[in-house]
Amino acid sequence: MAIMVSVLGIILMMTSTGEDLEEGSAQEIKSQVEPISIELENVSILQVTERAATIEIEFKLDNPNSRSVIAQQLQYALYASDGSDEYKITSGEIGSRPEGMVDGSNYYTLLSNNFIILKDKIVLNSPGNSPELMSILESNNPSWRVEGDVFFNLSSMTSGQENEIHFESTK
Repeated sequence: MAIMVSVLGIILMMTSTGEDLEEGSAQEIKSQVEPISIELENVSILQVTERAATIEIEFKLDNPNSRSVIAQQLQYALYASDGSDEYKITSGEIGSRPEGMVDGSNYYTLLSNNFIILKDKIVLNSPGNSPELMSILESNNPSWRVEGDVFFNLSSMTSGQENEIHFESTK
């Protein structure tokens, strides 16, 4: 009986020690992941007509980590201003977050201590219905503001946890 209690105690100690090591490893990985930085690199008005306006937006994502990072999805809201009034132009996303076991790989790898530029093309239908917005778009010199969230993790979809960072940038 005493032998069984001793064996059971040893097994219990080994199990709890293993869990502590796993939790410590997860905490170590989490503390090693520095947040990526996101900047609004450029917004270009490609074309403006009464029927449609085409805008291209570029984001610069910078990875300060010594390991590669996967940017799964960048969600954003774009605003334009003429100095006095601000108008929400659109909301969009680049990339996708995995949902379930079988999913396509629509994400971006940021190599260690490097950056990438992500672009999105926006088509606004019937901007002529808003004279104020048309005026801003035709001026070719609006002030831009973007805010959003980026979801990223370490270089493997299974290593580390998902990280989220909120950003806001102007141009």
